[in-house]
Amino acid sequence: MVIFKKIAHLRDWIFRQKNEGKIIGFTPTMGALHMGHLSLAQTSQKECDLSIVSIFVNPKQFNDPNDLIKYPRPLEGDINLLVRQKIDALFIPEVDEMYPVGEKTKPDFQSGPIAEVLEGKFRPGHFDGVAEVMFRLLSIIEPDRLYMGQKDFQQFAIVRKLITDLHLPVHLIMCPIYREENGLAMSSRNVRLSPQARKDAGIIYDTLFKAKIAFEEGDSILMIKERSMVSLTRKDFAPEYFEIVDGLNFETLHDNHESQFVVACCAVNVEGVRLIDNMIWTED
Repeated sequence: MVIFKKIAHLRDWIFRQKNEGKIIGFTPTMGALHMGHLSLAQTSQKECDLSIVSIFVNPKQFNDPNDLIKYPRPLEGDINLLVRQKIDALFIPEVDEMYPVGEKTKPDFQSGPIAEVLEGKFRPGHFDGVAEVMFRLLSIIEPDRLYMGQKDFQQFAIVRKLITDLHLPVHLIMCPIYREENGLAMSSRNVRLSPQARKDAGIIYDTLFKAKIAFEEGDSILMIKERSMVSLTRKDFAPEYFEIVDGLNFETLHDNHESQFVVACCAVNVEGVRLIDNMIWTED
């Protein structure tokens, strides 16, 4: 595996690979890698000639400075995982390399209403930071295929809109959520939970799954949401939202037959650690 810290060196390497006609897959991460990240990279390896992973803790997408400080950064362990995975290249830039002083890095792009609800409501400015770093990374790497996880479903939608609106020549692939044995969505934040809380957090998946069954049986959306919020309210658990939305425009649904692409999304603070999850219920 080749490790790059400078954009110029990475671009020179990519230029040579593309001249040989190789298809490049790219998996962007913020490190603290787990099997969810590795599953994205594995899909890239199956479908592309070369696979690149980036590790960059993007300060512009943290609306809470304390969350940025607490974010885990086990770089040596991450590198070892990627070496064992036989990834072709790793990009680990510093902040001043990604956002050089005096250089315009923000795209001419408006996220629109989908960035104002759910995560956008509770984390103002978050998706502006996501759009900026993804535009920057895609401009640097120019991959043929981009691999992102369903766990950050709203983030995926923002990047999909960014690619569409700016006509970026990359094929975006969403990979399924990789879960722990109890159903908890794998996240870099899970390591901050106590062993008991990590075990108990399986209730998030259970709640999503039971809500899906209730939806299929015809229970009203309002009833499902209220019941789910109650289910997620317990000792050391504080749910922020449980919403049922259209998977394209993220508008809140009020009727079971209002959309053909129904997605349930939730966010729960567990021992002060913010966890998100979602489940696609119907997809046309």
